[in-house]
Amino acid sequence: MTNDAYQARHGQGRGCVIRRKACFSASHLYHLPELSSEENASIFGSCSIAPGHGHNYELIVSMGGELDSDGMVLNLSDVKHAISSEVTDQLNFRFLNEIWPEFDLSKPNGCLPTTEALVKTIWERLILHLPLVSLRLYESPGLWADYLGNSMEAYLTIRTHFAAAHRLARPELTQEENEKIYGKCARPHGHGHNYFVDITIRGSIDPRTGMICDLSALNRVVNEIIVEKFDHSFLNKDIHYFKECVPTAENIALYISDQLSRPIQHIGAYLHKIRLQESPNNSAEVYAEVPKLEIAPNSINALATK
Repeated sequence: MTNDAYQARHGQGRGCVIRRKACFSASHLYHLPELSSEENASIFGSCSIAPGHGHNYELIVSMGGELDSDGMVLNLSDVKHAISSEVTDQLNFRFLNEIWPEFDLSKPNGCLPTTEALVKTIWERLILHLPLVSLRLYESPGLWADYLGNSMEAYLTIRTHFAAAHRLARPELTQEENEKIYGKCARPHGHGHNYFVDITIRGSIDPRTGMICDLSALNRVVNEIIVEKFDHSFLNKDIHYFKECVPTAENIALYISDQLSRPIQHIGAYLHKIRLQESPNNSAEVYAEVPKLEIAPNSINALATK
């Protein structure tokens, strides 16, 4: 067998992204020493209550490179060792505020160990050992952060849900015509879904609070503008916009994006993406940052997924 044939057979030189999952349990406390207890409670809520609280974190490490002669980007044993020695062995069953110097709040450059700040700090340790493409850190199933190595910029996602009914039909068409387009979804009395919505924001990590924006404010905006209005509604009848616009998953995601973009900007971040899960088989994604649309495919490929 020629050398060229050998290389082609094993994929040598071709690019690939691989992912490795790692888990650790740790606690943290959101309390800045320069603020009073009342001020900390106002900003961080129950997260400021001593001695802190804990999470079962899940880290998704995405790495990229060319395949070697053995058909691998990296030897997974080396990957596992790097993640263990640099991250999980150091953080597992630890109090994050005290374990790494970046989170030493007695220093002026100390930062709270938020999800955003933690994933950035993990990157800074792993990039010395692994060809990272992206990191995703789950604090819980409903809150996670992504980091792509862009200085202080990170992405934070919250997940919420609502139950609603809708009917897919264009008012200018007959029932028969609508059923040809939308099938069962055009039936006159509609049908319902338990929707899940992922709201991804982008912004700079504050060097002291460790946050992209006030998480409580973000949750409040989403609840007031979307969840409270959508939950247990008939979208075609209860949401004025959908009296004229067919409430497909795509249109609902677009509407949510339009409604949230400006309020999220007012609290100091940018709405990056809306993902609407209509059913286990159907979902729609909308990238809210129009100037960023040209790089959206790279973002999609880079961000780790479960």
